Amino acid sequence: MSFRHRVSRPILFFILILALTAQACNISLLELPFGNPTPNTPVGAPPTPLPRAQVKITVQLPEPLQPGEILALSVLDEVTGLELNSVDYQMDPLDAITYSASFPIPDKAVIKYRYVRRGASRIVEDTNADLGIRYRLLYVNGNTEIVDTVSSWSDKPVNTLSGSIFGTVRNAESGEPLGEIMVAAGGVQTLTDSAGRFTLSGLRGGMHNLVAYALDGTYQTFQQGAMVEGNKSTPVEIQMKPAPLVNVIFVVSVPQNTQRNVPLRIAGSLLQFGNTFANLKGGLSAVADRMPVMTELPDGRYSVSLFLPAGAHLSYKYTLGDGFWNSEFNTAGQYVIRNLIIPSQNTTVEDTVQSWQAGPNAPITFEVQVPQDTPVSDVVYIQFNSFGWAEPLPMWKTGANRWAYKLYGPLNILGSFRYRYCRNAQCGAADDAATPGADPPGRNVTPALTPQDILDTVNQWAWNNPQTATLVQTDIPARGAGFVAGVEFQRYYSPAMHVFAPTALQNIQAIGGNWVFLSPSWTYAASDPLTFRQQPGLDPFAGDTKSAAAYARSLNMNVALFPQPRFPQSANDFWKSAPRNSAWWDAWFNHYRAFAVHFADLATKADAQALILGGDWIAPALPNGKLADGNPSAVPADAEARWLTILAEVRQHYTGRVLFAIPYTNADLQPPVNLLKAADAMYLLWFAKLSDSASPDKAAMTAEAGRLLDENIFPVQAQVGKPVIIGLSYPSASYSATGCLPNPVGGCLDWTSLDRPNADIPSLNLDLQQQFDIYDAVLNAVNGRTWVNGIVSRGYFPPAALQDKSASVHGKPAADLLWYWFPRLLGNVK
Repeated sequence: MSFRHRVSRPILFFILILALTAQACNISLLELPFGNPTPNTPVGAPPTPLPRAQVKITVQLPEPLQPGEILALSVLDEVTGLELNSVDYQMDPLDAITYSASFPIPDKAVIKYRYVRRGASRIVEDTNADLGIRYRLLYVNGNTEIVDTVSSWSDKPVNTLSGSIFGTVRNAESGEPLGEIMVAAGGVQTLTDSAGRFTLSGLRGGMHNLVAYALDGTYQTFQQGAMVEGNKSTPVEIQMKPAPLVNVIFVVSVPQNTQRNVPLRIAGSLLQFGNTFANLKGGLSAVADRMPVMTELPDGRYSVSLFLPAGAHLSYKYTLGDGFWNSEFNTAGQYVIRNLIIPSQNTTVEDTVQSWQAGPNAPITFEVQVPQDTPVSDVVYIQFNSFGWAEPLPMWKTGANRWAYKLYGPLNILGSFRYRYCRNAQCGAADDAATPGADPPGRNVTPALTPQDILDTVNQWAWNNPQTATLVQTDIPARGAGFVAGVEFQRYYSPAMHVFAPTALQNIQAIGGNWVFLSPSWTYAASDPLTFRQQPGLDPFAGDTKSAAAYARSLNMNVALFPQPRFPQSANDFWKSAPRNSAWWDAWFNHYRAFAVHFADLATKADAQALILGGDWIAPALPNGKLADGNPSAVPADAEARWLTILAEVRQHYTGRVLFAIPYTNADLQPPVNLLKAADAMYLLWFAKLSDSASPDKAAMTAEAGRLLDENIFPVQAQVGKPVIIGLSYPSASYSATGCLPNPVGGCLDWTSLDRPNADIPSLNLDLQQQFDIYDAVLNAVNGRTWVNGIVSRGYFPPAALQDKSASVHGKPAADLLWYWFPRLLGNVK
């Protein structure tokens, strides 16, 4: 590693040491010095403490505390885990509902906290909508006074009106809107969309501390007070200054017993240090696969060079796992949290890890032999369960189908605990067959005073039974490079998935695909009041989508963005439970417009060749829309005009091809003709009935597919005059060809109900051959109809090849069929 930019600096750190104690008026949140290096400071000199600012926090409660209760300010550690390393500070009463405390805190620090009532039990605050609070934000910018208002407590229902804050966040220098900025007040958080817009709802009337925070620190944090009135909205315009990047080299010395030749990472509070700003499994927020990996130096130390935004506050720690498992401890057995304000010049930070262990228990080495048919590109992960199954950790490959992981800590707080193995971080989907599903018993281990070496064997992986397809030579006239031979990603997302996107894209290229349809998402958190926005941990960050698109382009594949919503239960339940009155529909169209424009902007930034609006969930919002039960959806009479307005605005933000996707599940196709005419192509989401049989005849399915194309689809194509691309949505399960997966309680299941990591549905049998035959039938039907401009395989599961019941063809015989057809349709193979 080059040290060309190295400027020697003393260690820059402070450690949060927080204790719930009886105090007078001042408490030191940050006990140790917070370094402020200068270029002429000699190596080894003590750090010059940064000036501390006096921070006064005053909070108003909704009602007086009960006798025997105290109010505490709970400072949280998002690097280790919000629920795993918090410490409470008692606050002083000013009157029955007003409390205050003052803290000397180093300037420019960002503190994450929330309020708790402590008495017979520990009660955490929540929002005025009775929703949980992750944390509040406090930005120290010189001597600071803030006023907070607690909206409600988690053990009591809300008893007052809610207000809101809305506005726009912009670059203070250019005026451009800023997307994916976290805006927080009163414990309510949201991310801005591409237009910089945000709304914070569920706030009790009163003064709230409003903070705008760049997840990667590239803009200086904004903070101001905002007065909220019940049942009213407070407008705010926010400007944030961009922060220049400086080169920071981290160099760390590690204990003698550190396992060598394995990844050493830095877990931190910024996005680029693995923080997902989400509530992940086991109370964690950081993911190992998203953290920087350090390089071992000849002298045994480790180093990594990063460009970081000057002035940003970074909380960080070194780890052989994530922020909780195998992270560093001090000699007293406490978690180490280092903190650094990124200086304005290139800097070297030199640290020493004192220990990976806490307490007397010795490390445990887990070694596992996995099956011979484990895909060579797979990585084996280990998942631990102490307070619930945590985020899985990548193991270290030690030989052919052999993997290991050495667990140092935190073994001091664990009795007997559970663990299991899985493939590609997909525990719950790509499992050891002995421990499948969301919450299996797992394997047990008990820490001991002497080192342990656990030897395990995975005899079989769940859903891993590769089969060879029998391909029949077929005369396939070439359609040329303009034909869409594509694969659509499943909308499921987890923060570790981006690691496996390159392998998935290589697989799609290998089967001859020339298009990949990426499926970024927003989440409908509620239908009433309508809440639709990006939710960290469930919806990918823009950077994940852009990196996948860039890699696909490097493989000479075209990219389409097909943004999709995520629903708390199902799309049908969402529509059915929504009020669907005039005011609600106004809100729905406004939210969808913001959603469409947001992803139009992302499609431009990702250099995508197409953007797809609509989806198989959209029918109730189309002109003359109907619910799944056939009843009218009460969509406004001017729905068509609203859709055309949205499409026109999308084209102002994106100049590529805009497709519109509509569902096709039966012969009753009633397309929005004028909307399709305004688009560049129709993406037909095909889960149509091809047979009445659970074990259908291929020839009969081919004939039926041809009939549906001729009688239902071609007339629409002729009327619209736009290309038709067919997206196949057939699971590899019994009854798939019927277009109705029988629901044990009646009716039909959605085809996505078999997607991973959903629980298995035992009433449906695995049928890889049926999926193969359906694809073969539709491809043969399309083969003689040149007016069909593309075939796309939907529901592809990127992280792992699974021979499961889902619609994903990843690793299934249907993918072999596409490998035969795609290159011939494109003219790449004669």
